[in-house]
Amino acid sequence: MTDSTDPNASLDAVPAEAIALLSRLASEDAVVRRIALLDLADLEDACVIEPIVDALRRDASPEVRSEAALVLASWERDDVVEALCGALLDGDASVRANAAQSLSELKHASSGAILLEWLKRPDSFMRAALLRALRELRVADAFAPALHALADADANVREQAIGVLGWLKNPLALEPLASLATSDADASIRRAAAAALGFAPPANRETTAALLSALRDDVWQVREEAATTLGKLRAAESREALEEALDDAYWQVRLRALRALGQIGDSASAARVAALLSHSISNVRKEAALALGEIGSSDDAPTLSALEAAEADGDPEVRKAARIALRQIAGRRP
Repeated sequence: MTDSTDPNASLDAVPAEAIALLSRLASEDAVVRRIALLDLADLEDACVIEPIVDALRRDASPEVRSEAALVLASWERDDVVEALCGALLDGDASVRANAAQSLSELKHASSGAILLEWLKRPDSFMRAALLRALRELRVADAFAPALHALADADANVREQAIGVLGWLKNPLALEPLASLATSDADASIRRAAAAALGFAPPANRETTAALLSALRDDVWQVREEAATTLGKLRAAESREALEEALDDAYWQVRLRALRALGQIGDSASAARVAALLSHSISNVRKEAALALGEIGSSDDAPTLSALEAAEADGDPEVRKAARIALRQIAGRRP
């Protein structure tokens, strides 16, 4: 969205080239009205915003209202944000979806105050869309309603609230996020919460404990996310659990566990990591080689031998990763 220079623009300021387009908004044909909206948006003139907003609020055709919701993403000003928020209650699903999409493109924190007012409404679709819009605005005042929304009955609302809290990085959110990562009934919520915990201090025991529990989740996507976050936190106490995850039934979890072990940087994991240089999936072999570059040592003959063998791997990316790892290890030689 871009700013309008004149929020009080009126039809009196409409340039001549727009007059014909505006008259088409009165056509009985909804297709004509919809195309007129597109042409008006192409003018990129703030003076045409008012009739587009009016079409979003009042046009009888859901196709026209839906198009209006999309083209209004080109402008970010209070009346547009208000109209898009109102469109989240439209009776047509496509209008609601397009309004939510346009709101998600907001860039200015000043729009947050409007979103927060509308967030008080009970409609779950609206609350989820508004939290999604608030996420990247990083409005501090969104913390309390987002924290409250973690207990919402609607999983989509909870997931969007997690996104807001993950961006705000307020330590007060760590405990409730850790709880969701281990106990929410919805796997997508557990996964999102595990990812959001990435802003925790590395020494936060409660967070690490929750992630270690998530690493044993029944759903592999949750385990994958837990391994990823443990790596980001460089949680040394998770090394043994991550080594166990190298035997996970899903290669995606193994790959993230390898990456995490590389980030933790403990040479004690070298033998377990080197074993995956023979894995059937090349992405896993590549990640194992890269991890060894982080944790291998020049006096660890088995690791060096395994990496040298990987230089002849059938996959060029694995061969490249092995060469990189050997150079890294050599660079650490005393």
